[in-house]
Amino acid sequence: MRAGSLVGLIVVLVVAALASVSFGAVAIAPADVWAALRGEGAAATLTIVRDLRLPRTALGILVGAALGASGTAMQSSLRNGLAEPYLLGVSGGAAVGAVLAVGLGVQGTGGLAAFAFLGALAAIVVVLGLGRDRYGARHPATLLMAGVVTGAFANAVIMVVLAQSTPTAQRNALWWMMGSIAAARWADVAWLGAAVVGLGGCLVHYARELDVLALGPETAASLGVTPERAAVRFFVLASLLAAATVAASGLVGFVGLIVPHVARGLVGVGSSRRTIVVAAAAGGALVLVADLAARTARAPTELPLGAITALLGVPFFLRQLRSAR
Repeated sequence: MRAGSLVGLIVVLVVAALASVSFGAVAIAPADVWAALRGEGAAATLTIVRDLRLPRTALGILVGAALGASGTAMQSSLRNGLAEPYLLGVSGGAAVGAVLAVGLGVQGTGGLAAFAFLGALAAIVVVLGLGRDRYGARHPATLLMAGVVTGAFANAVIMVVLAQSTPTAQRNALWWMMGSIAAARWADVAWLGAAVVGLGGCLVHYARELDVLALGPETAASLGVTPERAAVRFFVLASLLAAATVAASGLVGFVGLIVPHVARGLVGVGSSRRTIVVAAAAGGALVLVADLAARTARAPTELPLGAITALLGVPFFLRQLRSAR
């Protein structure tokens, strides 16, 4: 990776973070932001900066980092540039779990996260089962199709659950499904940070196997890596990492699709470990910019974060699909 590209990415991330803290329904000058970070200034500014925007900015970085790392691992292990948690049905499975939690009146981030993880695990089992051919082998294209079908089924389940819920639960669940980090709290930042460190750390630790898998199944086997076992391990780790973001911010799609391509453009052909790390940084920057657009485009009304990322992601997906033909 060129040093200029790395510096440019870091600058973009820092500028996005500063803008995220400074701009919104109420704009705050950089000097006032700096004063608030030191515990000085008006009480209202202190509350906005330290209690509202800082946790929101931190959560945005973590959500983007998790989706970027997750998407990179899925695309590399499945050797398919269109793979990502949203399209593979994992986010949909996590959403079913979280909507069930909302419908059952489960309170607290921990309960919501537990249901989201269970939903994601169920989706993983279904996708891995549907993606196996009659000889027991799993192929990347089949897994992707199984993921799309699972995601469609998850949407149907969500509609059935919402139809049985109260109007208040329906409103809360629908807003959450559109993705948002507006209600970010430091507790959300803490547990999602733990998930990013733990699960993202595992992806980085095993990243060398992605380099081996890129050489082809026969070569990977000759180097001591069982291709299918390694692919399933990456799929499960990446899926659980994506599920953690669903519990924290709702459905934020297409970040895991766009960011890995950006990271590979910066890193080039080389270490998967570096690609995952760069994708995490790029994902954080992308989510911050998208969230900034969501809350300033029609201020003081906020647009759903997931809608902004979808507006970016769908044309990107179509472009990638056309390039793959």
